[in-house]
Amino acid sequence: MNPKVMLWTGRALTGLFALFMLGASIAPKLLQMPVAEEIMAELGWPAGYAMMIGFIELGCLILYLVPRTSLLGAVLMMGLLGGALATQVRAESPLFSHVFFSLYLGLFMWGGLWLRSPRLRALFPLARETPAI
Repeated sequence: MNPKVMLWTGRALTGLFALFMLGASIAPKLLQMPVAEEIMAELGWPAGYAMMIGFIELGCLILYLVPRTSLLGAVLMMGLLGGALATQVRAESPLFSHVFFSLYLGLFMWGGLWLRSPRLRALFPLARETPAI
C-alpha cells in the first residue's frame, strides 16, 4: 500500500476515534450531563465518578493524538477500554453490542495508529517476509 495513503487513512481513523470519544464519552462526563451519571449508576459506579473518568479519558486521548506520545496514549487508552469492558461484563451487558464495544474501539484506535506510524508497522508487520532459500 502507498505510504501516503496509509498515513492519511490512519489520520482519518484516528480523527474518527477522537471525535467519537469526545462526543460520546468525554463531553457528557465533563459537562456533567445527567445521562453520564445515569449510565454510570446503571453500570454500578457510585455517584461522582463520571467527571474523574472523563478527565482520565481526555488525558489518554490527548496523549494518543500527540505524535511523540501516541504509543503511550494508545496503551493507556487500551487499559481504560479494558476497564470499561470489565464493567460491562460485571453488569451482565449483552456480549457483542456492549461488552465487545471496547474491543472494537481499541482495534479502531490501534488500526489508526498502526497505519500512521511506520515504526509501529515495522514492529508489528502484517506479514513477515520469508527468507529465500
